[in-house]
Amino acid sequence: MSAAAERTGSRFLYAPFEVANERIDANQRVMEARWAALEFRLARIEETLERLEKRMWLTVYGVVAVILAEGAASVLALTP
Repeated sequence: MSAAAERTGSRFLYAPFEVANERIDANQRVMEARWAALEFRLARIEETLERLEKRMWLTVYGVVAVILAEGAASVLALTP
């Protein structure tokens, strides 16, 4: 009897399985998923930093406006 005649059942039981290639493919898929998650988190951090920068500039402009208003009020108080 030949070796092919002795085999019964699914052909996938006897098909060669390339573990190294499958492991590399799995690692690549994992790295792509991790990279996508990292890009998502970095985008969220950038958005947060932009909002923080806007708030900081608003605070700076507010402080400058108060200082200028007090200066203008003191100048108006000096003139009769």
